[in-house]
Amino acid sequence: MPATDYQGSSAACTNIGRSVQSIRRDQLYAMDGSPTSQEQDLDSFQRQVAERFMDLASVGPDELLSLSWVQKLLDSFLCCQEEFKFVLINHKSQISKPPLDRLVADYSERTVKALDVCNAIRDGIEQLRQWQKLLEIVLSALDNCNHQKTLGEGQFRRAKKALIDLAICMLDEKDSHASAIAHRNRSFGRNNASKDPRSLGHFRSLSWSVSRSWSAARQLQSIGNNLAAPKATELLATNGLAVPIFTMNMVLLFVMWALVAAIPCQDRGLQVHFSLSRNFPWAVPILQLHDRIVEESKKRDRRNSCGLLKEIHQIEKCTRLMNDLADTAQFPLAEEKEAELRERVQELTTVCNTLRTGLDSLERQVREAFHRVVRSRTEGLDSLGRANHSV
Repeated sequence: MPATDYQGSSAACTNIGRSVQSIRRDQLYAMDGSPTSQEQDLDSFQRQVAERFMDLASVGPDELLSLSWVQKLLDSFLCCQEEFKFVLINHKSQISKPPLDRLVADYSERTVKALDVCNAIRDGIEQLRQWQKLLEIVLSALDNCNHQKTLGEGQFRRAKKALIDLAICMLDEKDSHASAIAHRNRSFGRNNASKDPRSLGHFRSLSWSVSRSWSAARQLQSIGNNLAAPKATELLATNGLAVPIFTMNMVLLFVMWALVAAIPCQDRGLQVHFSLSRNFPWAVPILQLHDRIVEESKKRDRRNSCGLLKEIHQIEKCTRLMNDLADTAQFPLAEEKEAELRERVQELTTVCNTLRTGLDSLERQVREAFHRVVRSRTEGLDSLGRANHSV
């Protein structure tokens, strides 16, 4: 959908966006008509955020919500967070005073809520690893299939058992209450040395990073509560600095929402509403991505999925076809059936390789996002504390 076709913003939001531009122009330009240093800082930040999300929105349907795309999304978030930090540092004397101190504190509180989302996503990544292990059992059992050797019935039974175990694990995850299996007692940077990856029940015994009653859907709604574009009075009172704070709030909300959409986690939900003025340069790509992800979730074969990650869809499709094949297989396999089996094995091999290389990288990025948020919050509070003390 072209950017000019998007009609989802309300008239009120459009007017706010125009106010943002006009007030910033009137308030921040020097007498000779040249932009001030602050105006350049704010414009640069808006432009950089827009470019990153335009890049994310430019991908085709085969790339959207893939592991590589989710990694790119997190990389964009980390870069935006770093650039936002420099905006605050450059205007430290202003953000320690009302009303900017309140706006910065509100953003900081939203980042704290995002930490639980990061923990839940990390649990989802661990879950994907368990599915990967079962896929590897299937591939190991069917190894002869790729070496042009006769496939024995015993090997086929072993592969079928792993496929059934995988189907049960994925079905369990679709029941959010069944998948919430333990109280919070683990967070980033702490590993459970007693985990036995060889045990089929391993995932079911994991201690999760979020409590049984925790809900990804409710957490996202909490992050988005009372999140509105700055009013004209706020723009005047903050010399336009309310705009990058609002921008980063929206980036945080969208990134957390997209992670929850893609990765299995407790009580997933996509009901967050994004109402934005297209006058923000980054709004159109974010709204386009939102629409595309929601449309993906409505597809018949994705509606009840435990995550919209492309690789999850590939696992579901491949295992369903292989189970159908297993139910009708007779030995020795007919040439047509064996050719179909080889094709399915090749598809699963590709998915397994992607998971093997991508999940570790994704977890590192989620971990980095978690620690970056904690670090930024600590540095921000210390900075505000020193500024208030000096006053």
